[in-house]
Amino acid sequence: MDLDLRNPGTPLDLEWVRDVRVNTSAVERRAATLPKRRTVKKNWQAAWYLRAVTCMDLTTLQGDDTPGRVARLCAKARRPIRQDLLDALGVAHLDLRVASVCVYHQLIAPAREALAGSGIPVCAVSAGFPAGQSPYNLRLAEIRESVAAGAEEIDIVISRAHVLTGDWQALYDEVRAFREACGPAHLKAILATGELGTLRNVARASRVALMAGADFIKTSTGKEKANATLPVSLVMVRAIRDYRERTGFRAGFKPAGGISTAKQSADWLALMKEELGLDWMRRDLFRLGASSLLGDIERQLEHHVTGRYSASFRHPLA
Repeated sequence: MDLDLRNPGTPLDLEWVRDVRVNTSAVERRAATLPKRRTVKKNWQAAWYLRAVTCMDLTTLQGDDTPGRVARLCAKARRPIRQDLLDALGVAHLDLRVASVCVYHQLIAPAREALAGSGIPVCAVSAGFPAGQSPYNLRLAEIRESVAAGAEEIDIVISRAHVLTGDWQALYDEVRAFREACGPAHLKAILATGELGTLRNVARASRVALMAGADFIKTSTGKEKANATLPVSLVMVRAIRDYRERTGFRAGFKPAGGISTAKQSADWLALMKEELGLDWMRRDLFRLGASSLLGDIERQLEHHVTGRYSASFRHPLA
């Protein structure tokens, strides 16, 4: 990731946070049009699916993760789509790889070893993931430990209570401290939007995280009951757009949780294109939190090439 694209943050402007207004009905109507308006077909559709692959944070965050599982996931990250499909699509010359591999702290080392020389960064979840209820000093220490272990990207979770109680200064100070603890590593701030109550809270939390210096804002941990949705995503990308217009700084967006089909990935790419423009349709500024998504994209590409669907078990990730 280009360090010049980092968001340095700004001082907290509480007036800008409190001025947020969200018309929930209008947001839901607009979000509902995105899947219906998408018209990419055939070769263009295949190209969009390949673009989605390059924006994936290929992820394993299970209690039974092992170095062997991570090594297999990293092998898939290096070669996410079968070579025969790339040959048939005429894109064998492309350096096709995912954006990152995301793991727990203790699996950073085997991930780095498996990805050596690939240019694919290791991302670590941190700061008391997924609940964010660990003692504050331990959350900071966890970030520093993961950066020291070689993680180039850090996914942190915010304290939802700061949003639910309207303590925007506390939220800003927390994310700012996490940003500083990351040092050279990029910070993705997970808002856990399914636990924030309202779209207005989502918009406010997005603005605060951006002012605190988050390089990305992310919808969910993937562990909540409600994860990424198009209405929530619309509110977040418009916060990114407003922040860019207000400060000149760019930040990225990452929907995560529940995005498991190729069609869904195209819906989110359409959202980025229509709301933020072509610059936000690449890995520097857009990520897809993915575990099962890659398998379905490979199945859809195989159907595009052969006219047949293979069984889903033929496309395991790890």
